[in-house]
Amino acid sequence: MTGTGNIVTRLPFPTAARRELGDEQLRRNLRKATHTIRDKRLRVVGEVPDWEQLRVAGAAIKDDVLSRLPELLEQFEAAATAAGATVHWARDATEACAVVAGLVKDTGTTEVVKVKSMATQEIGLNEALEAVGIHAVETDLAELIVQLADDTPSHILVPAIHYNRTQIRDIFASRMPDVDATTLTDDPPALAEAARRHLRSRFLSTKVGISGANFAIAATGTLAVVESEGNGRMCLTLPETLISVVGIEKLLPTFADLEVFLQLLPRSSTGERMNPYTSLWTGVTPGDGPQTVHIVLVDNGRTDTLADPVGRQALRCIRCSACLNVCPVYERVGGHAYGSVYPGPIGAILSPQMSGEGANRTLPYASTLCGACFDACPVRIDIPQVLVHLRQSGVDAGRGRPSAERTAMRTMSYVMRDRRRYALALRAARRGAAPLRTVAGRRGTLRRLPWPLSAWTSVRDAPLPPKQTFREWWTREHSS
Repeated sequence: MTGTGNIVTRLPFPTAARRELGDEQLRRNLRKATHTIRDKRLRVVGEVPDWEQLRVAGAAIKDDVLSRLPELLEQFEAAATAAGATVHWARDATEACAVVAGLVKDTGTTEVVKVKSMATQEIGLNEALEAVGIHAVETDLAELIVQLADDTPSHILVPAIHYNRTQIRDIFASRMPDVDATTLTDDPPALAEAARRHLRSRFLSTKVGISGANFAIAATGTLAVVESEGNGRMCLTLPETLISVVGIEKLLPTFADLEVFLQLLPRSSTGERMNPYTSLWTGVTPGDGPQTVHIVLVDNGRTDTLADPVGRQALRCIRCSACLNVCPVYERVGGHAYGSVYPGPIGAILSPQMSGEGANRTLPYASTLCGACFDACPVRIDIPQVLVHLRQSGVDAGRGRPSAERTAMRTMSYVMRDRRRYALALRAARRGAAPLRTVAGRRGTLRRLPWPLSAWTSVRDAPLPPKQTFREWWTREHSS
């Protein structure tokens, strides 16, 4: 079933990117943050002598999961149920939101606390809960910043990466209800303390927690969340009811497989040797932690992605964001330009496959194909290969329909098949371009052309024909 929710791009990437490129502060914030994380990652990865072998092992484990996903999902459901959890299945974002909203309403509460979760952002859970009178409080610091600003995340790991600390101070001062705006400074410890005080009462009073999961162990029914602040652990242990929303691709076959990913993920994401907080839970433990545990397994386009033998490798993704931090396109436009909760190179291949046709068809072109994302990926997703594959699929889907590009290429093919036609065309183009050389200047290119050539100059400059062709130069040089 085609995926829905916040993976569906509403604007073509070129249109959205053009808007974001006008924000100079955004570019400065992104450059500083991505380069800091990138440099930290390189240092800690360099400490591991078998890093490449770990990458190969991670890719092999995830490929094994994808090759027998139905079997492992049933195994996980049986193990989690035996441990006291209740497992629910959701085909798309609408079903998943309906399941979670129903479970929360059954508890009689009107407020929930949430640990950072890409899956809940993907399905638009906060908005769905708000529509039925339930307020979701984000407890991850960056997610809290984005929520208070009425904004959306722009990075997988650091959702508020597009803000600097002065901007965060202003958000807290104007939107956080229990903060003293007159004394609050933009010092990071002061901002963290304000967030801690704001959240502590929610942790102690809210009866329902909602989480995602970084990994799900099929053999034991165990879920794992890794995080850096401790807020996640508060969400996972203090509420009476815990609801975990998990993408079906998050499975690992055995507990031993977790060892590989607990080395790959922290180094690739935050540049740390290990996560400060790694929380594991299996069903219900009497007298310890939540006494009602629900797990919602979400498809939302993952099965469609699995059906593509080339594109399915995108489902290996462990949401580390390493590809975003090395991508020259993401560094300049940020996450909002992608229009999906999954931005950057991984979003450019994951969102189109999960959500099908629409504006997402422009995302595979949001790349220079430089290959830095593949080099950084801890599970060896060949993102450039999938980007080219999706571009080809888009071209193939359009065959047989009128296309200005196809007409132009056929015309060029006709001209270039005959030497005399080609020479005449070059001569005519050179003469026709002569009045434009003053406009083009020393660059020799035009930035704007009228329709239909405007489709070209909307994304790149158009070079003018050279004043002299190679054939003409050769003839002149060798005429003697």
